[in-house]
Amino acid sequence: MKLYYTPASCSLASNITFAEAGLPYTQTRVDLATHTTEDGKDFDAIHDKGYVPYLELDNGQGLAEGAAILQYIADQKPDAKLAPANGTFERYKLQEWLTFINSEVHKPMGGLFDRSQGEDERKRGQAKVAKRLAWLNDKLAAKNFVFGDHFTIVDAYLWVVLNWGQWVGVDISAYPNVQSYFNGIAARPSVQAALKAVGLA
Repeated sequence: MKLYYTPASCSLASNITFAEAGLPYTQTRVDLATHTTEDGKDFDAIHDKGYVPYLELDNGQGLAEGAAILQYIADQKPDAKLAPANGTFERYKLQEWLTFINSEVHKPMGGLFDRSQGEDERKRGQAKVAKRLAWLNDKLAAKNFVFGDHFTIVDAYLWVVLNWGQWVGVDISAYPNVQSYFNGIAARPSVQAALKAVGLA
């Protein structure tokens, strides 16, 4: 499997999940400004949506969208328990979390990278992020992981999005449970390995 990635983007969650699963993969860095890969190929010709992550399977098929890719990786190594079994209620709860992170945390937090935003638009984005972080602070009380007792792909995705706070002016230390959770996930060997793999360690 080959993962097309950009350092610090949401594709980092896929790197973390590969490390947790212990599965072999290769990776190719993508410059999203020029839409070229590190070996000079036109990324738009590889993936017509033009963004990462994108997973190319060994049989030539491709899979896009982070939430789908994370579940695919997890399902290749069920013993790692990175996602509950398909068809179970617990799997739907995991999908609920992935959808929440994608639409309610990733989207407004990612929007703060856009320096062309007007002041009012930026304030609305900051307010939405603050509201969601307050909710997360309540949900993560006394928890090391979203699902309580073990790491899942939800933790990989949420950690990556929370990590963006340092670049967009969101201080997660104002939310002590979120900060404690973030620090715990950051210390995992898989996270450190993934950061090293993309050149951020």
